[in-house]
Amino acid sequence: MFSSAVNLGSGSVMTAHGRLPVPAPATTELIKGIPVYSSDVPFELTTPTGAAILRGVTDKFVHLPPVKIEKTGYGAGQKDILRTPNVLRIFLGEDRSPEGSKDLNCVTVIETNIDDMNPQVYEYVLERLFDSGALDVTLTQVIMKKGRPGIVLTVLCYEERRMDIIDILFRETTTIGVRSYEAQRTTLKREIKKINTKFGKVRVKRSTMPDGTLKLSPEYEDCRRTARESGKSLLETMGEVKSLLDEKKDTLKGKGRSR
Repeated sequence: MFSSAVNLGSGSVMTAHGRLPVPAPATTELIKGIPVYSSDVPFELTTPTGAAILRGVTDKFVHLPPVKIEKTGYGAGQKDILRTPNVLRIFLGEDRSPEGSKDLNCVTVIETNIDDMNPQVYEYVLERLFDSGALDVTLTQVIMKKGRPGIVLTVLCYEERRMDIIDILFRETTTIGVRSYEAQRTTLKREIKKINTKFGKVRVKRSTMPDGTLKLSPEYEDCRRTARESGKSLLETMGEVKSLLDEKKDTLKGKGRSR
């Protein structure tokens, strides 16, 4: 089951324990790790009961994925909200994501422009970002105002890591401002296998395209290690491992155990 990000509402709510801020403390605990937002509606839009149901039945919080809608259900609340229908809508349908590419999830993209930092610092910053849960980090060269060469530092992460990532950017770089937005990410299902080569065991990333085509890619760090140990060049080592993968492709097509 999929759900969109959850609208918490705003303001305060009267409870048996007195007036509490929205979201209520129980709701706050239940929505940890869930993408949320707050509209300008001055009411409690997500109750502890609603948050508990969402956490219990939802597999992923994403935008509406490719789906063939078969039925639609509506549930109306008792409170009248100005300019906003107090209605919950649910779709029931068939997942239409291509086979092999069903890993659809929401990620947060964080970017900042930097034109005044020692480039030696970037290696350390990237290391800190990955240690703090970044899924990917890229540096893009750009020309900024007044013709200055600069860098756009882009970080991909899950929403729950956003503030940690932003804190690192402010602490470890010269930036004084960042921007962030939500994006959908679709990935091929993949697994890591170990294969025997004449250099020793090498990890291989195996993924499958929607049409069944197998993609095999040796792990760089393993090729680097075996090149050092064998005395061969890295390019020669990678070439020999890829040739071995081509020979073993039929064997690797069967479902193996991830390691």
